[in-house]
Amino acid sequence: MEKLRVLVTGASGFIGRNIHEALQGCDDIDVVGLTNSRVLSGTRRVDLTDRQQVAAAVRGMDVIVHAAAKSSGSSDIINHPEMHVAGNIIINTLLFEAAHNAGVGHVIFLSSGVVYPQRTAAHVFAEGDVDLRDGFFPNYFGVGWMKICAEKLAEFYSRLGRTRYTVVRPSNVYGPHDKFDLEHSHVFGATVAKVMAARDGEDLSVWGDGSPERDLLYVSDLCAFISSVIDHVRQGSLPPHDVVNVAAGTAVSIGELVMRIIKASEKTLGVTYDRSKPTIPTKVCFDITKAREIYGWSPRVTLDQGIEQTLAWYKQVCPEES
Repeated sequence: MEKLRVLVTGASGFIGRNIHEALQGCDDIDVVGLTNSRVLSGTRRVDLTDRQQVAAAVRGMDVIVHAAAKSSGSSDIINHPEMHVAGNIIINTLLFEAAHNAGVGHVIFLSSGVVYPQRTAAHVFAEGDVDLRDGFFPNYFGVGWMKICAEKLAEFYSRLGRTRYTVVRPSNVYGPHDKFDLEHSHVFGATVAKVMAARDGEDLSVWGDGSPERDLLYVSDLCAFISSVIDHVRQGSLPPHDVVNVAAGTAVSIGELVMRIIKASEKTLGVTYDRSKPTIPTKVCFDITKAREIYGWSPRVTLDQGIEQTLAWYKQVCPEES
């Protein structure tokens, strides 16, 4: 069987690195990773804001997994929402243009659940629930429109007939290689860092009141979905443009998540809630019916399993903080 040439952007970042490493283990795939910072095994550095460099990087590829993005946690979303807009728009535009010009067969684009109207009451979102009239949660206004722009750009290029697009809307992804610092990480990574740095008997300070709910997906399950899409690409069974939720399909409150991480750490810690710190008071859960029925995918790693696996990885990578 002829190998597919697959390009993974953002291969030194959290999601891109995990996808790149997972695809490196596939005998029928020749994978190349792009990074704008550290050069890891099987990767090379490319400036995705440079049109000529992007064009050269995508030439000869069968599939592009576009995971490169400027992203961070709730602190930056609230205090510096502008940091997620301009750079991402430039990167997405140049990459999609280059894929079209080079005749790349398929692009898998990692979008986000921020495109959905954010609710403070529990709500399950299906792919068709984007409502631009209803707007976004205020802190997500910029990044939400940025992702909508990219999704529509993918649809535009798919209509030109050269390149097919699968837009993936993952929920809150967590696991190895995530950011584990308080300024830039999402709630899972920040909580792990706090728990692992705390000593028995101390109180753990949690931002907000613990009531927001998140749909948490372990990163290996996302990688498995990407592999499923690539299998469908090889079979020639995908439409020119598709949008798919990839998530656990259940939501957990921040308060419960904190308690589960503490339990898995086997530490004795109290919990206090700091309502003066940044928090995004939404309750989010994704409908994953399409991923199951069309792509034959379902999440396999439970939240407790994912927590245990992430803590085990963290202890190996950051033993001095454990």
